[in-house]
Amino acid sequence: MISLKKAEACYISAPISQAMKKILLLSSVLFALSAGAQEIKPAEKGVNYGAVVAQDGDILTPEQLKSKVGEEKLDAKVQGKVVEVCKAEGCWFKMQRADGTTMMVRAANHAFLMPQDLVGKTVIIEGTAVVKEISEELRKHYAEDAGKSKKEIEKIKGPEKDVQFSAKGVLVIE
Repeated sequence: MISLKKAEACYISAPISQAMKKILLLSSVLFALSAGAQEIKPAEKGVNYGAVVAQDGDILTPEQLKSKVGEEKLDAKVQGKVVEVCKAEGCWFKMQRADGTTMMVRAANHAFLMPQDLVGKTVIIEGTAVVKEISEELRKHYAEDAGKSKKEIEKIKGPEKDVQFSAKGVLVIE
């Protein structure tokens, strides 16, 4: 038979043990997150984000890509100027087209992040392009990430079909 003192000791130590488990779990999670956090390098000539991109092979302009890609995925390299970067995380940017429109470029699987000073830089991206319809909800989400005003976000109506690029890597060339 267990004495009362032993029973009390078990009862008192159980909550402490649970608290310790929670502290250890929280510490482990925070350590894992900090270890996985990446430092984003400033956008300078020669810097790669994600997979290494070489300046060789066929490199298209955003306009050439738009004319080649359809509903089927197309692996490609594209060179263009960055005009906007996601302010929330740096997980996407918009590349300028000659006609003034932009092409959405996302980091494949959120594998890397890009800095705000990428705006105005010329880059080569390598990855996969496809024409997709983007819902009104997602378009508004991207506008929020870009720091657009509520008034600008409210103007977004309906879905939009356009080239979407999933980049494995980004190379700053200018």
